[in-house]
Amino acid sequence: MENNMPVYYQDVEKCAEDVIENVGKKIVLGIPLALGKPNQFVNALYRRVKSDPTLHLIICTALSLERPKGSSDLEKRLLEPFADRVFDGYMDLEYMKDLRQNKLPPNFELREFYSKAGAYLGVDVAQQNYISSNYTHAWRDIRDNGVNVIAQMVSKKEIDGRTYLSMSCNPEITLDLVPALREQQNNGQKIAFVAMVNQNLPFMYGDAMVKPDYFDQVIDTPEYYTRLFSAPKMSITTPDYMIGLYASSLIKDGGTLQIGIGSLGDALCYGLIMREKENAVYKRFLSDTGMMDRFRDVIERVGGTEPFQRGITGSTEMLVDGYLQLIKNDVVKRRTYESIPLQRLLNKGQITEDVTPAMLECLIEEKAVNVNLTKEDFDFLTRFGIFREGLAYEDGVIHCGENSIPADLGVASNLDRVISSCLGERLKKGVLIYGGFFLGPESFYKELREMSEEERKNIFMTSVLNVNQIYGNNPYFSEQLKVLHRRHGRFVNACLKVTLSGGVVSDGLENGQVVSGVGGQYNFVAQAHALPDARSIIMCKGLRGTGKAQASNIVFNYGHITIPRHLRDIVITEYGIADLRGKTDQEIIISLLNITDSRFQDGLLKQAMEAGKISREYTIDDKFRNNYPEKLEENMAMFRKAGFFPPFPFGTDFTDDELVLGKALKGLKAQMSEGMIRMAGLGKAITIRQIPASAKPYLERLKLDDPKSAKEKMMARLVVYALSVQGSL
Repeated sequence: MENNMPVYYQDVEKCAEDVIENVGKKIVLGIPLALGKPNQFVNALYRRVKSDPTLHLIICTALSLERPKGSSDLEKRLLEPFADRVFDGYMDLEYMKDLRQNKLPPNFELREFYSKAGAYLGVDVAQQNYISSNYTHAWRDIRDNGVNVIAQMVSKKEIDGRTYLSMSCNPEITLDLVPALREQQNNGQKIAFVAMVNQNLPFMYGDAMVKPDYFDQVIDTPEYYTRLFSAPKMSITTPDYMIGLYASSLIKDGGTLQIGIGSLGDALCYGLIMREKENAVYKRFLSDTGMMDRFRDVIERVGGTEPFQRGITGSTEMLVDGYLQLIKNDVVKRRTYESIPLQRLLNKGQITEDVTPAMLECLIEEKAVNVNLTKEDFDFLTRFGIFREGLAYEDGVIHCGENSIPADLGVASNLDRVISSCLGERLKKGVLIYGGFFLGPESFYKELREMSEEERKNIFMTSVLNVNQIYGNNPYFSEQLKVLHRRHGRFVNACLKVTLSGGVVSDGLENGQVVSGVGGQYNFVAQAHALPDARSIIMCKGLRGTGKAQASNIVFNYGHITIPRHLRDIVITEYGIADLRGKTDQEIIISLLNITDSRFQDGLLKQAMEAGKISREYTIDDKFRNNYPEKLEENMAMFRKAGFFPPFPFGTDFTDDELVLGKALKGLKAQMSEGMIRMAGLGKAITIRQIPASAKPYLERLKLDDPKSAKEKMMARLVVYALSVQGSL
């Protein structure tokens, strides 16, 4: 239906009925990962399939989002009221409710290539239907699964009297999938392209903006303008902050940054803002904690600790809300331009964003434009603001109001007149961030909606093939332009474990259970190795578990690997930086032992020696022998007293009481998992006879202020005990 107006609907049920009538009884539905799913339409299709066994529905997607739920009674009492408040008005995915209750019908399949970390552990149907794909291959793999329906949530906007749709939060796969399927449709295959409008979705620009005829069916009624899924921010812990601060020292001024969602990404953003806005404190922290003493070489060689003069730009599969914080705090301020000669001159420092006579002369000298300007040259100069608005070009003459100037700038008088009458002030059409998709808290969506059009155009939403790789002159940008844009690229990702040989574990367990998915991690690691001055930075928390179950995430080996050892680069834990690129196996082991928790260093060193991978005479340097959590807390204490490193530097959806309760219940859960400690805790809780007045607001929040049953009374005592242990009463 290309070049025709789409059919408009106000009822998802009618649209679903027509889609089934069009494509047939087997529907293979491709929907965006995370936020961009048109939930009402998906639910309508799913209900039809549940009620009609002759239909068969396969959904190909990633990150089917769910409201948070607690596992224990106490967690449910804390989280359910929070979810009711934060997700009020959000339309749940009905297939996810049935998945959790083991009630999926036999004529339905869910095939995902990425999920929330740990969400499907032990869920057999999800484990069996997982598709392992690089993010850049997802569109191809969805196509090869036989997709015949594409459905997407969009926003709409009137621009110059014409209606446009924006794929907003999720153009990243749709942009590549739709053209491939249009070709199949033109060859006679029955395919449907469905958009559902939701005006709560920010209207984003770049490649995300399309004409309505990009789709065959458009569902548009205010009834479906429902609340967007919100991803609440998690607190930033001491290990998070330490990892983020180390990473912040590896970001090059004038370079490029890719980061992901979560507390580690937030910690990195905080570190970058601290480096820019509180530079003296930032440097003092690096010095006082010994970070510079131990890792000065790699910090000075790869990154830096000074404020950002040129700033950085973003090229990221996921636009996280931290990027907006970086824009507001003058960290992300390096604009890139869709022009090879212009970008090359900017990178070399031969021009700046200020338009000057020297800029025009430089462009002529570099043959970016002809000395005798053509119409194409004139349009180029006008597009990027080098020529001001209001000029016209015709038959080799520039018309400037009443004046006409010959476009042959080889004539000095013509050049002088152009310089005095035609130049603009600053370059236009620059982009601060290229992104593929976004997801975040409600405050993030609100901020995007309230941005001016000019501010939102600083964020260019595009294909995952554009941001996640440089190879291939795809419909977006050439390889050469991408290399110029992504100078000094720093691609920062998180993982679960790192082996002593440099392999990275991010998506699965040894027994084959999928934790999340590969996503774009491999893409960015490979891209970091392909670009001439880029680095891959893998963030790994050094420890997991609590008490006796605590273990090192730096391990000798592991039965599953996401990033192979030959693609090793930089690894960061809360204890430091390991630069592994080009190192021998023994050097890699030494570097990783230096950033391992000291309780596990000797055991790992012994394993390496027994395997013949390190000299039996080697001993770990004393300056790397104090890697303990208590030392990190000690390092943070003085700076926290001065107001630095708060748990939620960028805000939170939790109330003050919920934050206190969340911390207390987390501590209680950890303690209750320990044998004798558990018994001691239970004993102390049982002895509580009088409930302190200061505990009553917290008990009211959990509906335990008037416990009826013996179980509720015990839970109330446990809560009081947990609050007392953490000093909240």
